[in-house]
Amino acid sequence: MKRMKTVDLVTVALMAAILCILAPISIPLSFSPIPLTLGMFAVYMAGILLGREKGTLCVLIYLLLGAVGLPVFSGYSGGFQKIIGPTGGYLWGYLFLAWLTGLFVELFEKSVKMTMLGAVIGAVTGTAVCYAFGTLCMGLQLSMTPMQALWAGVIPFVPLDLVKLALAVVVCCPIRHLLLSQGLIEKKIRG
Repeated sequence: MKRMKTVDLVTVALMAAILCILAPISIPLSFSPIPLTLGMFAVYMAGILLGREKGTLCVLIYLLLGAVGLPVFSGYSGGFQKIIGPTGGYLWGYLFLAWLTGLFVELFEKSVKMTMLGAVIGAVTGTAVCYAFGTLCMGLQLSMTPMQALWAGVIPFVPLDLVKLALAVVVCCPIRHLLLSQGLIEKKIRG
């Protein structure tokens, strides 16, 4: 098993801390059990800045911290019941989101513009997987029809999630290239 360097541990811990700070900030919605949060924005950042392995590790740390009861989930909640509850599928979907975003960023990191393209492809794909996983779990637990689950957990969130995605891509792709040039992160896929 490959050992992580100190700089890797620090970047993963820092990004996990950012996720723990941003994700609990939420606005409850009367028509959905899913609140508006900054969680997806932070996961986009993790995937773009850290890549697939370290970005996914960051999300896993976040989920474990929340599972043991730290108030890092929406509305400053925590506990195992949250990750197995009706909205837990979206939290587990963050793992897929970080991995897919990071994968495409690594595949397209020849230039900032190419990294932006990869980040968009990966984040859109990852968001779709996150939505699908979360909607399926919520629909099954709350006995919703597929259309009810889509209206409660996906459709109202798409516009704002696209804004979060665009903001993360514009801000984080140039930062990723700066981190690469400084040796603070390394290329995973050689091309």
